[in-house]
Amino acid sequence: MKVLKFGGTSVGSAERMKGVNQLINTEELKNQKRIIVLSAMSGTTNTLVQICEQLYARNYPQAALIITEMELKYRKVIDELYKNDETKERASSLLDNQFGHIRSLAKEKEKFSNLKERILLAKGEQLSTAMFQLFLEENGVKSVLLDALEFMRIDENSEPELDFITENLQIELSKYPDNLLFITQGYICKNSFGEIDNLKRGGSDYSASLIGAAVDAEEIQIWTDIDGMHNNDPRIVDKTIPVAQLSFDEAAELAYFGAKILHPATITPAKAKNIPVRLLNTMAPQLKGTVIVGESQGADIKAVAAKDNITMVNIRSTRMFLAYGFLRKLFEVFEKYKTPIDMITTSEVCVSVTIDNTANLEAITQELSEFSSVEVAHNLTIVCIVGDLMGEKIGYASKIFNSLSEISLKMISYGGSKNNVSILIDTKDKKATLQALNKGLFNL
Repeated sequence: MKVLKFGGTSVGSAERMKGVNQLINTEELKNQKRIIVLSAMSGTTNTLVQICEQLYARNYPQAALIITEMELKYRKVIDELYKNDETKERASSLLDNQFGHIRSLAKEKEKFSNLKERILLAKGEQLSTAMFQLFLEENGVKSVLLDALEFMRIDENSEPELDFITENLQIELSKYPDNLLFITQGYICKNSFGEIDNLKRGGSDYSASLIGAAVDAEEIQIWTDIDGMHNNDPRIVDKTIPVAQLSFDEAAELAYFGAKILHPATITPAKAKNIPVRLLNTMAPQLKGTVIVGESQGADIKAVAAKDNITMVNIRSTRMFLAYGFLRKLFEVFEKYKTPIDMITTSEVCVSVTIDNTANLEAITQELSEFSSVEVAHNLTIVCIVGDLMGEKIGYASKIFNSLSEISLKMISYGGSKNNVSILIDTKDKKATLQALNKGLFNL
C-alpha cells in the first residue's frame, strides 16, 4: 500500500483536483491499494483562522462577510469541477450543510470558544475530501471516503496515539476488503476527550506519515508545488537545486530548522517503520523530487535551511557555574514553562540558549535572574547546514566559515548531531548569509 498526501495548492482549484485524479489513477498505481490524504484547498485554513479571530473579537458582521465570501469561492469551484447537474446538486447540498454549520458556530448570542474554533478549522479538510470524493464518483472511479475522526487521535499531551490509529484505521479499512482507493483528511483528529482537534498547521504531512506507519506502507508520497527539498530556500536564493536523496535524520533537521516543504514531525513515524518518504511536485510530476530513506547518500553537505523569530537568552553566573546542579537548575526553568531550546553553547561562566517560543519569556527571565544575570536578544535567525558532516571528516568546517567571512555570527553549535552545524545571525543578515552559503558550499 502507498500513502499519497496532496497539499493545499495541489487541490486549490477545480483544475488542480482534476490533476490529482490523474496522478492517483496512473497505470502504475490503479491496481495498488492506496490512501489519499488531502489538505484543505489553498487559502481555506487562513480564511477560517480569520473568521475565528473576528468571532473572538465579537465582530460578527465581519465574520459573516468572510463566511459569505468563502462560500462564494466554493460555489465557483463546484461549477468548474462537476459536469452533470445531479452531482452539482449534491455538491451544493454539501456546501449548504457545511456552511450552515459554520454559521451556527458564529451566532452572536453564543460565546465563541476554543472547541468551536477547532470544529471550524476542521471544515477545510472535510470540504476538500467530500468534494473530491464526489468528483471521483462522477467520473466512475471506485473509492471510499474515510473519516479521519474515526481513527486519528492525540493524547492529553497532543501527541498522536499510533497504536490507537493503527487499530482503528485497520478496522475502517477492513470494512472495504475489495477496495483499492481510499480518501481521507489530513490535519484533523480527535483529542483524548473525544473532541475535534488538529495536528497544528502543516499537520497533513504528519497525518500521511502516521497513516503510512499504521498500515506499514510501501512508500509515503508528499505532493506539493515544489520539486522536492532544495539545497537552499528558493524564495530567497535565486539559484537552488533539488536534493535527490536525504537520510531521515538530515530531512528532520532541515524540516525543523525551516525547510517549509515538510512538516517537522513528518519524519518520525516513517523513520520508525523505515518507510521511504518521497517529495514530489504536483505541477511537474515527471520530476524525480527528493526521496528520504534510512541512510545518507555520501558524506557531504546537502542543504541549508533557516528558522526565523529566534530569541537568544544569555545566562551568566561567576558564582554558581561550576557548582554542582547549576545546569540542572537552569534547564528546570525552561522545563517548568514548557519552552524547548533550539541551540545551546557554554563557556566558563556563561550559558547561551535560543528559543522560538517567547510566550513565557518574562517569567523565565525572572526565575533565571534569581541565581544569574540574564541578557535577552531578539530578531535572530538560526541557519543550519545539513549533511553527512561527520563522514566528510575534514574540510566542511572551512567551507562553511570561509563562506561566512563577511557575516557577523552570534553563536555556533556543532557536535550534538553529525548532520547539522547551526549558526545564529541577525535576521537582517539572513539573505546575505543564505546567498553566501549557496555560493561557497554549492558553487551556485
